[in-house]
Amino acid sequence: MRITKLGHSCLLIEENNARILTDPGLFSSGHENLINIDAILITHEHPDHCDPESLFTILSKNPSAIVYTNSGVAEILKKAGIPYRLLEHNQSTIVKDVNIEGFGENHAIIYPSIPVAKNTGYLIGNRIFTPGDSYTIPGKQIEILALPVWAPWLKISEAIDYAKQVKPKVAFPIHDSVLNTAGSTVSHKWPGQVLPEAGIEWIIIENGESKEF
Repeated sequence: MRITKLGHSCLLIEENNARILTDPGLFSSGHENLINIDAILITHEHPDHCDPESLFTILSKNPSAIVYTNSGVAEILKKAGIPYRLLEHNQSTIVKDVNIEGFGENHAIIYPSIPVAKNTGYLIGNRIFTPGDSYTIPGKQIEILALPVWAPWLKISEAIDYAKQVKPKVAFPIHDSVLNTAGSTVSHKWPGQVLPEAGIEWIIIENGESKEF
């Protein structure tokens, strides 16, 4: 598996000749130039994960790509005239022999009076789990965890505890594009100090960088 980070929560995941893109939103870049994309997964409706304008650009270069998402995002895509297929909690599909499963139903709570969006995390190829904006526990063995490290709904201690609950073999940070260099250094530091003690390898994938797993 080859994983390329395109900023924030946008990942290009290549496995078994499938090219799968996650959460191409306002804080990511480079996704607009991609070709040969087979599937696009959108975890929830917030613009840092779901940007119709970006989707139009991607789909213009990848007309056969299929957008998979939940019913919350579907309302936005309907209004924009973007075709999609539902892939929600306890549902699965196969893209070029790569299994994709949906887990979870709700975004993490930002504040009690703020409405909770629908959120679906995705397990891709039975290897990498990207949770969107949630602490969803898939209930399956996870090899690779894309771990959110900064958000209005998140404390770094909660992120670390979440990773320890999921118990992947390796984790790397996402949801960090709004941080400057100093902020990224801090948010990336603490998981790297704690997670290896729990048997979880912590690696950094820089924006635009690819790693083989």
